[in-house]
Amino acid sequence: MFARDGYVAATMSSVATEAGLSLGGLYRYFSNKEDVFESLIGDIHEELYRASGAEHDFAENPYDALLDANRGYLDHYYSNRDVMRALIEAANVDARFRDFWFKMRDRHIDRFVEALREQHGIEKIDGLPARLAAEAAACMVEQSAYVWYAHEELRTETVPVEDAARLVTHAWHNMFFRG
Repeated sequence: MFARDGYVAATMSSVATEAGLSLGGLYRYFSNKEDVFESLIGDIHEELYRASGAEHDFAENPYDALLDANRGYLDHYYSNRDVMRALIEAANVDARFRDFWFKMRDRHIDRFVEALREQHGIEKIDGLPARLAAEAAACMVEQSAYVWYAHEELRTETVPVEDAARLVTHAWHNMFFRG
């Protein structure tokens, strides 16, 4: 229901109807639509975090590890694009979800920056903190996923996940491992 109608338009009545529950039954488990939505996006975030892990060894093969991580992220985003669109909508109107979005981003960025430091000894990119560069790269992937998948109906062509993963991985790899 959130995926179809968006966060702002959702009501407890519409959530109950979609779930096949009485309104009272829904209130037994959730206090309001914010709690329902938080439960939904919390699960999706955990899945997204797992999906963006790498099968390849980041220390030995950073390009393939980055490709694994980006492919996992973009594939999961694509599969949940309607809910991700609703999350961005919610983050723009409700501080609770803005904070959730930033904590979600920070968790991904922290994992990368820690691995970059521990496995490659990289803490600076062109004299700037590697975390700042990682935030820029993460923003590129997030915005690309949003434009390519969350509003796919506005595009004249679909960007296959594999092509998207290769493109953003090239940018990540060049930023951190060039020359």
